[in-house]
Order: sequence, then structure tokens, then C-alpha cells
Amino acid sequence: MDDATASAAAEALSDTELAALDAHWRAANYLAVGQIYLLANPLLTEPLRPEHIKPRLLGHWGTSPGLNLVHTHLNRVIRARGLDALCVWGPGHGGPAVLANSWLEGTYSETYPDVSRDAEGMERLFRQFSFPGGVPSHVAPETPGSIHEGGELGYSLTHAYGAAFDNPHLVVTCVIGDGEAETGPLAASWHSNKFLDPVHDGAVLPVLHLNGYKIANPTVLARLPEAELDDLLRGYGHEPLHVTGDDPATVHRAMAAAMDKALNRIEEIQRTARRDGVQARPHWPMIVLRTPKGWTGPAEVDGLPVENTWRAHQVPLSGVRENPEHLRHLENWLRSYRPEELFDTAGRPVPQVLACVPGGGRRLGATPHANGGLLVRELPLPALEEHAVAVDKRGTTLHEPTRVLGALLADVMRATAERRDFRVVGPDETESNRLGALYDVTAKAWQAEVYATDEHLARDGRVMEVLSEHLCQGWLEGYLLTGRHGLFSSYEAFAHIVDSMVNQHIKWLRTSRRLTWRRPIASLNYLLTSHVWRQDHNGFSHQDPGFVDHVLNKSPEVVRVYLPPDANTLLSVADHALRSRDYVNVIVPGKQPTFDWLSMEEARAHCARGAGAWPWAGTEDGTREPDVVLACAGDVPTQETLAAAELLRRHAPELAVRVVNVVDMARLMPHEEHPHGMTDPEFDALFTRDRPVVFAYHGYPWLIHRLAYRRAGHANLHVRGYKEEGTTTTPFDMVVRNDLDRYRLVMDVVDRVPGLSVRLIALRQAMADMRSRHHDWIREHGTDMPEIADWTWGSSAGTEEVHAWRGGS
Repeated sequence: MDDATASAAAEALSDTELAALDAHWRAANYLAVGQIYLLANPLLTEPLRPEHIKPRLLGHWGTSPGLNLVHTHLNRVIRARGLDALCVWGPGHGGPAVLANSWLEGTYSETYPDVSRDAEGMERLFRQFSFPGGVPSHVAPETPGSIHEGGELGYSLTHAYGAAFDNPHLVVTCVIGDGEAETGPLAASWHSNKFLDPVHDGAVLPVLHLNGYKIANPTVLARLPEAELDDLLRGYGHEPLHVTGDDPATVHRAMAAAMDKALNRIEEIQRTARRDGVQARPHWPMIVLRTPKGWTGPAEVDGLPVENTWRAHQVPLSGVRENPEHLRHLENWLRSYRPEELFDTAGRPVPQVLACVPGGGRRLGATPHANGGLLVRELPLPALEEHAVAVDKRGTTLHEPTRVLGALLADVMRATAERRDFRVVGPDETESNRLGALYDVTAKAWQAEVYATDEHLARDGRVMEVLSEHLCQGWLEGYLLTGRHGLFSSYEAFAHIVDSMVNQHIKWLRTSRRLTWRRPIASLNYLLTSHVWRQDHNGFSHQDPGFVDHVLNKSPEVVRVYLPPDANTLLSVADHALRSRDYVNVIVPGKQPTFDWLSMEEARAHCARGAGAWPWAGTEDGTREPDVVLACAGDVPTQETLAAAELLRRHAPELAVRVVNVVDMARLMPHEEHPHGMTDPEFDALFTRDRPVVFAYHGYPWLIHRLAYRRAGHANLHVRGYKEEGTTTTPFDMVVRNDLDRYRLVMDVVDRVPGLSVRLIALRQAMADMRSRHHDWIREHGTDMPEIADWTWGSSAGTEEVHAWRGGS
């Protein structure tokens, strides 16, 4: 800290203000320690005894004093400036601190009246922490004021920026632990400031908390020389303000000065952008806070240093029940905060402790921005008929489904132009994924330099592209959690990059659904296109349909997976997803020209069913059960299935074929396991109990087996799907390589329907010959055969393959 800053720090606080801040901080520290250790005797009204101690000591002390310091000083500036504020707490298991502050400000007791703000409530606060039937050790949905789950590190800063976008009056403080700062997602998150518009967005104030250690090792950024660290942070686009020390009074004064300077700078940036039209990309302020690990805790235990070492990370005194010396250390530690000065005889915080706490909805635990369902509004979605494609003759016209959807999304973007509560995020592929209609309404958010050759860049854009799936995911999560809407568009194969992040969001939603005070938020919607079957140009590295497997492993009440087979079904599914709440919706459509199968009216009905027979595609006459069921899910599998059905219609007309299409993958699950699942009678009526089912599926075949393994007809189920056979090749060769092509499906029918393998051996052989012909054709011509490229539903294309065995008739 330079001399001018030191002087400002000395003047920022009066002695009375300093004493009040320190009292609040000591009270929060006391409550944090109490949560980790105590079952009873919360005010130490009697000497501490082993039976007052929890049998299992869980929690993280090391980061808590620093978090308490930040919370205390945020209270001060919120109250003094009337700030609209939110804080994202990045250090993983800093739950004791955030819970302590929520209890002190009163929001915890308002949310959970049984945990009252008195001695009885304090004891409950202590007991419930990391205790059966209680609350987790980390910041979680149960924590008032939180939008960010602790535990898995790396996402705090991207969540903070997501919360700030389109929230022009909000200041989002984000505390970043120095362990978290080592993760890849957090390293990328520093670039979020290049997308923050000072006019339409709020501000993010990062606080990099360097206490030096992770669970058992030093941290990288804490060991960098200050000048090198400053160069790094300035290179990221920030102006660092340093607060360093271990003397509480000195640190309080320095922190107050740094907070004031940072907020003054934020106000200046926003004022010059909003009032004066200044467009230069600013260097936003941030605070680098260096305090000891486990500050104010035991300096030494059993002859080993603890405070300011990695030993302070979790529970510094581990043997309190069994070791009298540890028990004595704990009592001295707790009494060092002088609780008799902080709480009255009834256990209520004294006025001095609460002097810095803001009131009402400005309290960090009470802000509606951390309970986004209180703020969310219905999206103004257009009537689907305005964007539906006409289907005069099935399977003869083609549209790019995502381009059709793009026009609908552009309408939504247009209708929310004033509200600014809808965004589309993606790595680098909005145009590639055929959503370019969005650029007729808005541009891509961009605060850095713009060249004459650039297109669709603007400071106020609401399409967001950055080549980090982690940032896209985190931005959108923060945006949704604070009451807005959005969609994440990505290549299918690379959605796996955020597997772990979607896990955490699903867990958040699942837990939130069980909390009556958490209001439902807009769903997290994935649009996964450029999918496995049309990555023939990019090759094997871009081919992976397994994200749906990952998602369907998760909480059934939260996850939904849709595979619309054409443009109108995509519109219907997207409309449903954008209207929904508290779900993770995964939609996998095609972006390449796809046949139109269903009218808008039919698409609505089919999507509402989730799975259903297409009588027009099969050859059932209603007088008997089908001989075989051809099932499909996904656009390319649907096309191949219908092509196979047409071959069978022409060349095995005596065969009764039922065609079933599945849009909602959860329909295959038992009703007892997923709310969208079919009952056994429903499933049996659609797929039969004893007839062969040849299922052409978009992804890995074993998912279908897993979803349907308890069904009566599972032994008759034969699934074709992706088998990790991919390369740079032609579109049809992708399905041939994975045995999903129309010819293989016909062969499967011949093999599996009793009696056909003898009667239709020539047809089977002709199908095998066509696969061989395909192999030779593409190697000579580099394109698919005319029988494939020119095929339409009901055309004569594709009949030549059986000409010979029918004797030329």
C-alpha cells in the first residue's frame, strides 16, 4: 500500500466505526468456530466440557476469517452508499462464515424461524452445521443470499459476471480463494470483463483472497512477488488494490479504504460510460486481500504451527473431546473473541455488532437477486405458427431446423430488447449453428477493440461468444439464478467440457426444489447441434453424443432430454423448454437440411406425448399386432428408420411394421423413476411385449437398454446407435460405419422376425450388397450414392438394390 493509500485508510474510519466493524467481525468469527465445534453451551456460560463438543468435527476454518472480513466491510459500504449488492463466495467450504453473517443480519432467522437470533437459535445454528439432518459445510442453496455452490472450485467469477449482465444497478462482489484461482475455469474467467458493458450491465468487484495455502500445499498466486502478480492482474484488465496484514485494526482501515476506492472507481466508470458516452474499455478495480490462513485461530497446536499454515485449513483442533489440552485451547480461542461483549445475556447480538448491517432487502442474505425466481418474468414467446414450416407432403421438403428456431429466438430477442433479460451464449458457433437471425436484432457482446473487418460486434450485444464452454456455462448459470432467461448453443461433442458444471447446477436445482422459500427460476437450456452424425467433415474428434447419457444419470425431477426429428418438433420442444422452470433441458437437433415429417399441429401433439407411433410410416392395418417395431430417436436415425420402413413396405409388403418415434428420452424410463416415464401398460401398448423392436438411436446404444431394462419386452429390444466408429467421411458413411443405416436396419428385421431369415434371404443379401456398393462408391466419387443423396419419402430412389432378386420386375 503506497503512502497516499495508507493515509486514506487512516482517515476512512472513525474510532467508533472501527470498533463497530471489529465487533461484527469478531462476532462472525465466534459463530464460525462455534458451528464447527459446539453442540451446546453456545455462549460459554459455563466452562467448556467434552459433552459440549460435536462427536464428528467437520468444516473449514482457514478461509472463514477472511470471508467474515469481506462480509463485514460489504455491510458497511452497502449501508453507507445504499448499494444494490450481491456476493459470490468462491472459497469452497466457507459455509461457517456465510451462515454466521446471515444469522447476524437476521435473514437466517427470517428464513428458518426455528433458528432464532438468540441463544436458543445460536445453539441450533451450531448443532445443524455439518450434522445429520442439518446443513452442508459449504455455501449451498440452503444458505440465504447464495447463488453459488461451494465445494467444487473454479466457477465463482463467471457466476458473478453472469449475475451482473443486464443488471445495471447491481454490484457483485466475488471472493476468489487462492486455491480456486489455480483452476482453468477461473483463469479464463478473468476475461469476462471484456464482455461487461458499463452502460447496460452492473459491476463485478473481485476480491482475490490470498491466505497462502490449500488443503496441504501453498498456493501459486500467494507465492508470486507482488509486482509479478500485479502485472498478471493488470494484463487481465484489472487495477489491483492491495490489503495486507495480520493486525485487525490496520487491516480494517485498509479494507475500508480499498472498498471505497474500488466503488468510487466503479461509479466513475459507469458515469462516464452512461452519461458521457465514453467507450474505451476500462480497467476495473479489484482487491487483493492477504491475511493469514486461519487468522485469529490457534497459533500452535501440539508443538506445531497452525495459524498462517496449511494446518489451519480445516479443523485446527481435532481431538477436543479426548484431549483436555485441545479442549482448553478451544475454550481460550472462543473466549478470545470476547463473546460477552458481542451478545447480550439472551444471546442476541448487541447494537454495536449490528451497527454496520444494512436493512431489509439490501442485506446480502436478503437480496432478491440471490433468489432469482422472485424477479423472473415470463418470456414473450411468439406463436409457433409464425415460424412453422409447411408440410404438404411428408419427407419431401427440407429445412435446417436450427435456422428455423433461430428466427423464433430472434423474435424473443426483439421482444426483450427493453427488458434485457434474455441472452444466447455459445463458444464460437452461433452463425455456424444456423442461429444467425439473432444478428438481425442484436450483436455479440464485445468491449475490446473492433476492426473494420469484424461483424456483429457491439458493446450492448446480447449474444455472447467466447471459446470457453466453462465461461458460457457459468455466465448463463449466474444469469438464470438472478432471474433471467437464456440458451446455451454448442457443438454436441464439446458439451462434455461442462459435465461437472452441469452436475452442480442440477444438484442446486434439486435442492432448491425442496426449499419452499426458493422460487423457481428459468430452466438451463442446451441446444446441442453440429451433432455426431453430421460431423463427417470434422471427423472423429468432433463426434460424441454422450452428453445425454451423462445428464440422464442425474436427478429425474430436474433433467429432460429431447431429440426432435424435424423443424416443427424442434419449435415445439424449444417453446416448452423456454417456458419451463427449474429444469435442465438438453435439446439435440440437426442444423443441416432435414426432412420435414410433421405439421405444426402434429408436432405439438407428438411432442406432448413424447413418444408415439407414426401410422402413416408403418404398414399396420389395426387387425393384429405388428410383426416388428421400428423405433427411432434423433433426426438422422428417424430418416434411416423411415427409409428402412419404406424398403420393407415395398419389398416385404406382407410384413406388419409399426414405426415409433421418441422425442422425450425420459419416456422410456419407468414412471416410478421419472415423472415423464411411461407406465408398463403404456410402454407395452406402444412397443409390444413380445415382438422384435429394432431401435435406431442417436447416441450410444446401451443408454436405451439402460432406460428400458425393466420392461417386459426388453429381451426383444435390439438397439443400433453410435459405436465410436467415426472419421472424416460422407454423411451416410457415418451411419454405415456404426450399423445405423437403412440397409442394416432391414437386415436386422430379417434376422429378428421369426421365419424371415429363410423367406427373405435374398432381400438380406441385397441389403448387404448395397452396403458394399456404398463402400466402393464413396472411395471413388467422394460423395454418397444417388440412391441416398436423392432419396425422399415415397420416391423410387433406393429401389434398385432389390431389382435383381425380384427378377427385374
